[in-house]
Amino acid sequence: MELFTSNETKRNLVLSMSTFGFVVCFAVWVIFSIIGKPIQAELGLSNTEFGVLIGTPILTGAFLRPLFGALSDRFGGRRVFFLLMISALPPLYLIGGWASAYWHFLVLGLFVGIVGTSFAVGISYVVKWFPKERQGFAMGIFGSGNVGTALTQFAAPILIAAYGWRMVPKVYAVILLMVAIIFLLFTFTDESHRTNTKISEQFAVMKDPKAWRYFQYYSLTFGGFIALALWMPSYYMSAYGFTLQDGALMAMVFALPGSLIRAYGGWLADKYGAFKVTRSIMWVALFCLTIISYPPSDVIFHTLNGDIVIPIHINMWVFTGVLMVLGLALGIGNASIFKYAADDFPKNTGAVFGAIGLGGGLGGYLLPIIFGAILDYTGIYTTAFMFLWGVAAVSLTALYWSKQN
Repeated sequence: MELFTSNETKRNLVLSMSTFGFVVCFAVWVIFSIIGKPIQAELGLSNTEFGVLIGTPILTGAFLRPLFGALSDRFGGRRVFFLLMISALPPLYLIGGWASAYWHFLVLGLFVGIVGTSFAVGISYVVKWFPKERQGFAMGIFGSGNVGTALTQFAAPILIAAYGWRMVPKVYAVILLMVAIIFLLFTFTDESHRTNTKISEQFAVMKDPKAWRYFQYYSLTFGGFIALALWMPSYYMSAYGFTLQDGALMAMVFALPGSLIRAYGGWLADKYGAFKVTRSIMWVALFCLTIISYPPSDVIFHTLNGDIVIPIHINMWVFTGVLMVLGLALGIGNASIFKYAADDFPKNTGAVFGAIGLGGGLGGYLLPIIFGAILDYTGIYTTAFMFLWGVAAVSLTALYWSKQN
């Protein structure tokens, strides 16, 4: 490693290797969005049970993010990132090689969910290597590791078609092991980035109400992004009659651009200010959700000559186009919110970023369950977007209120 001596080389390697690791961790984190469908068919699960299943790994990653973010500050992001990847290997492999009952998948999913903490660990690790004026862009680059969602939506159906769903977690376990080793070999530790503050003292910053407003915003941008990324393959199958593979590919139209645009979102936040960017994307999200929330319906006019029926529905391609715009808006917001928080809390990024990640992770866990429960109750597919519209309205209101106070 003596060849990599300059600070610029080190920071670029840290950023690239951390982003690479986050891509794979994210792909593992959302694995049930694809293998969950054959598991649902195999076990005869309801839509609510399916929502619980696909959200289970998200739950662990959400609740552990603040702790792991603080551990990253205390002991160094490189060490913590490597250990969390290694710890996910046994439960991931067991999903494909042993699990058969519903509770097996739930318990193992909880343990696999530790990879979801990679965001809080990685972003705290990366941001310390960059000067303040470049932090938004660096965090955006790292955050584009959300593209792991699209990776799973593309690769997992192919593996399922060729070898069956049980091969997917086994292959992912091997890939995760290889990535962990590569990460360890090509990243660095700077002892000056570590804090001597105790973990309990780091969380004292959470008494500041400003820290919690980001929790709310991120529950929409990241929580909504994750929830829809998990839900859309199933939605396309149910609403438009797609196969699992085709539904997953269509869902990539939402997940892939929304992931890749995070770097641009970070640049926008650096250039124009995080508040302005966050406010703009929330309005865009609200507009998009207004369009796609309207359920397919018929307007009936009773006339003397009989009834006139006018069907009202959103064309699949129009729906997909609006969904892509929604994904882009949420992706930009995911970057701008962290820039927003980094400006306010430069000393406690691990704890604060972890708490923000908790908000997003909880949204990603709870929303699919709510989507499934409402669908079971109403039978209306677009109720998922209706509920998310409400979350967007609350977030936008909170954003304006916080600016006035």
